Amino acid sequence: MNKVPLTVKGAEKLRAELEELKTVVRPRIIAAIATAREHGDLKENAEYHAAREQQSFAEGRIKEIEAKLSNAQIIDVTKLDPGGKVVFGATVEIEDLDAEKTVIYQIVGEDEANIKEGRISIGSPIARALIGKEVGDIVTVKAPGGNVEYEILSIQYV
Repeated sequence: MNKVPLTVKGAEKLRAELEELKTVVRPRIIAAIATAREHGDLKENAEYHAAREQQSFAEGRIKEIEAKLSNAQIIDVTKLDPGGKVVFGATVEIEDLDAEKTVIYQIVGEDEANIKEGRISIGSPIARALIGKEVGDIVTVKAPGGNVEYEILSIQYV
């Protein structure tokens, strides 16, 4: 399986979620199952079935996170020497030249992407257009509504 890029912060968030699932959620669900079993007939016990369903979701998420972390290539952008170019993990300020609107994006892995928080996936059209470019470069992004031109105003590696 191919290595999936992940920022240090993204890896930390996944590890924290995994720890929470294993040390808090899993024991709580096990206790809920035990309590529901005490109520008798399991066939018609809604509490038992709900707890088992929660257990299934939690165990599935644990496996998913463990797989992501084992296949992750954790990239610390602060330790790279990108030579002023846009790379994975960089935070880039760009201006839409038509709308004269400035936005700031951090280029992250697929699992970390959240447009509301300004994190875009490395596989997104904007990120693909920005990778390897420098401050002052103008990039053209093919968008559903037509091509959009952006100028790179700044690049940070934090």
